[in-house]
Amino acid sequence: MTLYTLITGASSGIGKAIAADRAKSGEHLVLVARSGEKLEAFASELRQAHGVDVQVCAQDLSESGAPKQVFRFCEERAIAVDRLVNCAGFSVTGNFERMPEEELVRMSMVNMVSVATLTRLFLPSMLQRRQGAVVNIASLGGFQGVPGMACYSATKSFVVTLTEALAGELTGTGVRVFAICPGFIDNDQFYNRAGHDRSRIITPVSSPEVVIRAVRRGFAGNSTLILPTGFDSMMRFTQRFVPRKMVVWLAGLFAGAQEKR
Repeated sequence: MTLYTLITGASSGIGKAIAADRAKSGEHLVLVARSGEKLEAFASELRQAHGVDVQVCAQDLSESGAPKQVFRFCEERAIAVDRLVNCAGFSVTGNFERMPEEELVRMSMVNMVSVATLTRLFLPSMLQRRQGAVVNIASLGGFQGVPGMACYSATKSFVVTLTEALAGELTGTGVRVFAICPGFIDNDQFYNRAGHDRSRIITPVSSPEVVIRAVRRGFAGNSTLILPTGFDSMMRFTQRFVPRKMVVWLAGLFAGAQEKR
């Protein structure tokens, strides 16, 4: 049986970087994103460079039926997904009451509902084979609310707690679930889409390579929540000693996403 790694959000940013790394490791891929044209061009590059099979599934995960369409795409082609990487996600910055309702719904669908639904759809076959892994790309912002990024940080908190719970449920099954929780990553498309002036961010902005290395660590180890950099680990650790209200205030200060009133 040929096994595949399915990666959402694979047309740009972190998802694209992870796909390139997995292909370099010899893994066959299913790439999922909205832009079929971008995916096809990228898939062609990966096939030629690494000699792996790369399937393209163009779906907009903000639409309610999209995760099932992705699952059906794999079923129809007898593709066995051994590793699911939930990477698709986006942010909209600014004060919460100004966020357009349609953006709130889209973000909830992409960042939370698609993650849970895809995991629920592909998990049974992994359990049947007693092997596999679900990788969720969360965020350092998922450990506390971030003023100016209220909805985004809430969706990433969902991803963190879902991952922890599933890791507990799946103990001893042969299936791993872990989340990567990076701070700010260098991805202009993400910031432009969010309306986030990255010059206001006062914490380090890391290369996508730190996430790639964290994913490799996740596959090689047994940790459930993985913080890619020493700075990320320090930020998470110091929360134990700072009042919660101060933690949230500092998160907003570091992100520089809150609008002045």
